Amino acid sequence: MPEKKRPQRRCTGCGELKDKKELIRVVRSPEGEFSIDTTGKAQGRGAYICRDVNCLSLAKKNHGLERSFRQKISDEVYTRLAEELRNQ
Repeated sequence: MPEKKRPQRRCTGCGELKDKKELIRVVRSPEGEFSIDTTGKAQGRGAYICRDVNCLSLAKKNHGLERSFRQKISDEVYTRLAEELRNQ
């Protein structure tokens, strides 16, 4: 039996392709609010980032999340992501 394909996503920080389950999904809801999606199924536009503090700093430096969402991201979103990474 052939192996099942696993969904791949690109990290907005380092730019590497990884399995979807290995990444954290950041979601912009239709109302324009940002949140961290732990289930991977929340409604809205999503962007992915590695579970690594270095990738978060790279994403902030190269504006990876801002390009994905096509809008300015507040420092509050980056702070919440940093807290999420520390809690893992």
